[in-house]
Amino acid sequence: MTTETVTEPVPLARKDFVSDQEVRWCPGCGDYSILAQTQKLMPDLGIPREKIVFISGIGCSSRLPYYMNTYGFHSIHGRAPTIATGLKASRPDLQVWVITGDGDGLSIGGNHLLHILRRNVDVVIVLFNNRIYGLTKGQYSPTSEMGKRTKSSPMGTIDHPVNPLSVALGAEATFVARSLDIDVHHLLTTLDRAAHHKGTSFVEVYQNCNVFNDGAFMEFADKDVRPDRTITLEHGKPLVFGKDRNRGVRLNGTTPEVVDLGNDIAEGDLLVHDETREDPAVAYILSRMQYPQYPVPMGVFRAVQRPTYDDLMDQQIQDAISREGEGDLEALLNEGDTWTVE
Repeated sequence: MTTETVTEPVPLARKDFVSDQEVRWCPGCGDYSILAQTQKLMPDLGIPREKIVFISGIGCSSRLPYYMNTYGFHSIHGRAPTIATGLKASRPDLQVWVITGDGDGLSIGGNHLLHILRRNVDVVIVLFNNRIYGLTKGQYSPTSEMGKRTKSSPMGTIDHPVNPLSVALGAEATFVARSLDIDVHHLLTTLDRAAHHKGTSFVEVYQNCNVFNDGAFMEFADKDVRPDRTITLEHGKPLVFGKDRNRGVRLNGTTPEVVDLGNDIAEGDLLVHDETREDPAVAYILSRMQYPQYPVPMGVFRAVQRPTYDDLMDQQIQDAISREGEGDLEALLNEGDTWTVE
């Protein structure tokens, strides 16, 4: 008689997802925080390391796969979404992460990013936004603000910046969120939400490049001013912010208005956040809110369900097999006219 021994999976810890590679970001870079929270999240997902893949393009952010003790692919500039699409389509059992930056993802990779978002491939995309090209030493990026003086724009950039969340919402991505590198609890929670979403998850992380664009977000991200200059989006709750929770946001038509609570204005007059709204119009309006005119929204803007590309592709294949049978590749190659080259 043969006796089978069932081995229980060994619980994993953060250290199990830390690779043996030396981390080669500049000291103090915001990328360290994103890496740490990603490594911290992995054990809680309960997915074996061999079932997790991190795919990146080119840039400082794209070094992250080296530092994850999982499978990974440091690919070519801007093309990570295409590789991720192919991998997820052929291996739907894997959890696939795309790591990109504002240059890699929104410049040369902008077209690929658009299509993976609209197709709703079941992957997690994390875009590190530092509003600068860091790896090539300080040129302006697609998200750099107008007038930004850099090595490639000594008189100030005249390019209108790209808003990553607006792009994602315009492509009708099914999960769209934003967080801060220095708000580690919020970042961890946001990445966890993204990892559990079925479909394309897009997370923009405001990340400080302390060498080439130091303090890019500190006017609203600094801990001392953050409560008054950012607003946390919570599903089903009115948009309230401020250190004393005494301010809010309401809609006047399609225009957001910042109001002081009290007197004739109550929380019931404010916009109530609904991340499950099918129409992305209100989420898009929120994505346009920028400091100093508005508090900067943080959190999940949109989380809706739609069939994924990989599931639809699999169903299409199964339907074809049901109608036509399994098929025969050799017969297909040899049917019709053939030639022999001698």
